[in-house]
Amino acid sequence: MAPKKLNKQIDDDANHLQSIEQLSASGLFPGLEVLPTVVLVLDKRTLRVAFANAAAESMLELSRKQLQLLRWEDLFTNADDLVATIDAIADNRFQATHLDAALERPGHEPLHVHVVVGFFEVQPDYVLIELFENQQKLRTDREERILDLSSVNKQLIRNLAHEIKNPLGGIRGAAQLLEFELEQPELREYTQVIIKESDRLQTLVDRLLEPHRHPHIVGDVNIHEVCERVRAVILAEFPRGLEIERNYDVSVPDLRGDKEQLIQALLNIVRNAAEALRERIAQGDARIEIRTRVARKVTISKKLCKLALDLRVIDNGPGIPELIRDRIFYPLVSGREDGSGLGLTLAQTFVQQHGGLIECDSRPGHTEFQILLPLNG
Repeated sequence: MAPKKLNKQIDDDANHLQSIEQLSASGLFPGLEVLPTVVLVLDKRTLRVAFANAAAESMLELSRKQLQLLRWEDLFTNADDLVATIDAIADNRFQATHLDAALERPGHEPLHVHVVVGFFEVQPDYVLIELFENQQKLRTDREERILDLSSVNKQLIRNLAHEIKNPLGGIRGAAQLLEFELEQPELREYTQVIIKESDRLQTLVDRLLEPHRHPHIVGDVNIHEVCERVRAVILAEFPRGLEIERNYDVSVPDLRGDKEQLIQALLNIVRNAAEALRERIAQGDARIEIRTRVARKVTISKKLCKLALDLRVIDNGPGIPELIRDRIFYPLVSGREDGSGLGLTLAQTFVQQHGGLIECDSRPGHTEFQILLPLNG
């Protein structure tokens, strides 16, 4: 840094610290300190942090002294999204405003918060920012949408499958009878097309009905045995260029469930990840991580679980296309041309039959499926 710039920086820091001391002497901070929500006070001219309460230190994982050396744009990579709002408050165009935001920090997951930006009448050179975490609300809303969607899908699939299955058998039978009557062998090529396509549709219908056909065989299931089975199957299908990393918490207790259904659910997710990684498999740097953890006091489907399995499948693939990202659990929706669009639908159904839920977060280079399942105890 050039000497002039360095001297200016030193002067700015000294002036900022002097302003903080004056603000502290006003007696304003003690009232903000006791608030349970995250509170930041910014200099409206420079947007430097003049005050941060204990909740802010905890959320941002920085000490108060560290925060007081930073500007708003130093804290969040997408800070510009709120700068216009802060400027409007600073210019007295509003007394206060509320909005929802996802604040992004380098090396951290985005903070989903409700933001209140307020104006200080007693300290007009400063603006107050209060952050309320709304991750749980977003999660609850997302769960409700998934459950409502699954309920509608289940009824639609069953009705549609039965409506397709009944005439399908008649079409196949008629094609077979027609084939016997044909005198020219070359014409049988066309009846074979009808028979083979009927069989393909029959297989599709059977897969749609699969979750509702077989009884739920419940027993004690070691989730790591499930993970190892799936890992072995996928590595047999993709023997080169793919690493499947184990990241297990061996303290995870057994859960009550249908082992074969859980294997199928996890297999569908991991296979989808492997298919999405084909380009990276060819390059030799494809990676899937299977991670298990115990989550405590988790709400699943509006029920509070003291203990839950948090199972994640993480890959370094290209991510789910944005056009279908919100519809990946819909039946017949697939990001691949050769995909049936049933793998994730069936996985979600099997997990929900165990009282659990699957969620997904995806961006280029990182796709993460989270399976939450209630545990014994």
